[in-house]
Amino acid sequence: VQLVESGGGLVQPGGSLRLSCVASGSVFGFNVMGWYRQVPGKQRELVAQITRTGTTNYADSVKGRFTISRDNAKSTVYLQMTSLKPEDTAVYSCNVRYPKLRDTSREDERSGPGTQVTVSS
Repeated sequence: VQLVESGGGLVQPGGSLRLSCVASGSVFGFNVMGWYRQVPGKQRELVAQITRTGTTNYADSVKGRFTISRDNAKSTVYLQMTSLKPEDTAVYSCNVRYPKLRDTSREDERSGPGTQVTVSS
């Protein structure tokens, strides 16, 4: 499975960014697609997830500001980030869970290398 992330960068507080992640290589598609973030010296944090059927889950810290969506036909997940705060600064990594080839009742998981998001004036 390969993940290609894009959309990170530098933005001022209150600004917006949209992250994209194109996934490929899973015969049965992707059960769950999402984003984690990590700041050096801190634990990796789940930001948002979305299932095949569109059920979403957000970290409390981003609820109402971030929106996750996916295009199943393109195996792409998006994270629209608005009202960004300096504390949102982190490396954001795409994460996917997908059925194992030989046992579709079980899953494998893969994360991308990450894209830097910096919120600063």
